[in-house]
Amino acid sequence: MNPKELLRVALRAIRAHTLRSFLTLLGVIIGVATIVAVVGVISGLNTYVKDKIIVLAPDVYIVQKFGIIRSRKEFLDALKRPPITYQEYQRLSSGILQNSSQVSAGAGNVMPVTFEDHHLDTVSINGVTPNFPDLFRLDLESGRFFSENESEASKHVAVIGADTREELFPHLDPIGRTILIRGLPFTVIGLMPKQGKSIGFNQDGRVYIPLSVYRQDFMAANESLELEIKARGGVEGLDASMDEVRAMFRAMRHTSFNSPDPFGIITQESLQQLWKTISSAAFILLMLISSVSLGVGGIVIMNIMLVSVVERTQEIGVRLAIGARKRDIRRQFLLEAALLSAAGGVIGVLIGSLGAWTVRVVAGFPAQITVPIVLTGIALATLVGLAAGFLPAYRASNLLVIDAIRAE
Repeated sequence: MNPKELLRVALRAIRAHTLRSFLTLLGVIIGVATIVAVVGVISGLNTYVKDKIIVLAPDVYIVQKFGIIRSRKEFLDALKRPPITYQEYQRLSSGILQNSSQVSAGAGNVMPVTFEDHHLDTVSINGVTPNFPDLFRLDLESGRFFSENESEASKHVAVIGADTREELFPHLDPIGRTILIRGLPFTVIGLMPKQGKSIGFNQDGRVYIPLSVYRQDFMAANESLELEIKARGGVEGLDASMDEVRAMFRAMRHTSFNSPDPFGIITQESLQQLWKTISSAAFILLMLISSVSLGVGGIVIMNIMLVSVVERTQEIGVRLAIGARKRDIRRQFLLEAALLSAAGGVIGVLIGSLGAWTVRVVAGFPAQITVPIVLTGIALATLVGLAAGFLPAYRASNLLVIDAIRAE
């Protein structure tokens, strides 16, 4: 039989039992839909994290008390570390570092902010040094960031995020107006552009004030600073800069040569690696769950095809008797199984894409469905169908012609 004839016979067999064919595909549809939705969401999150959340430049790194925590033990060990002090920041920013071009410092906490009758209970207040925007590539929508002179004079000035502006100043220009942070007045001198929400925190719900003011009015006695350091010479100088800072910190803290660092270092690469670890674990878990549906769908297809072989035994016998070859019978049943699964794959891709789109609209997750995801879903479903149809095809092609013709 030529391929065109095989396709015609396979489609006729599928159409003969439309409802049964559709019910056969439910497992494949659910499995493919889940895979497409999950891969779309994770793929979108990977892009979003890379572009929006990991705001560190490749040549900038963070030194803080905790660093990246991967286990309970690491967290308990980090708790024992001393806080990074303002004196340590002054030492590092005094020009002693040969491999670093800039050092900034910051600390923050959640506090209430008020403007007239508008009140926000939980706003992230960040005390930073004037060079903070340079290291984090922050641009202002309007106004300006506070200067070195304002920082040294402990001026009560603030730069606010887009969400803070919308909540406190829905119909007003905030520049020049006074807000109250935990009851203390601050003049708004700058407005950050809309940056979007990230996982775990809202970049637009922040207020930046001079670190000197934060230390004076809000900082707890044992609160730790966070240092942001820019390597001299770009990415090529990153390792040399980190080695120098590590040596300086260990010397200032009198750390013995065989003891671990009493601080943590965060780089863009380490953040990306952490996210890859998290997303990969979630991806594997969800794929295992989805594979159960695909496996069940494959078993259902195989059993239905075996029933079909029994129902069509006489038809198979007649075809063999008039000259059909065993491989023609095998190809027919394999093609039926593949077509069924491919159809289920297409439906699953549509449902999965709709699910990813719904997640994006309702939950705000940046899901994205790409052509490779669509093709992978359909191909995976087709492979499941071919695997499930192998046994029925083998049995159908090996029926004895006489016994098959006499079957009722």
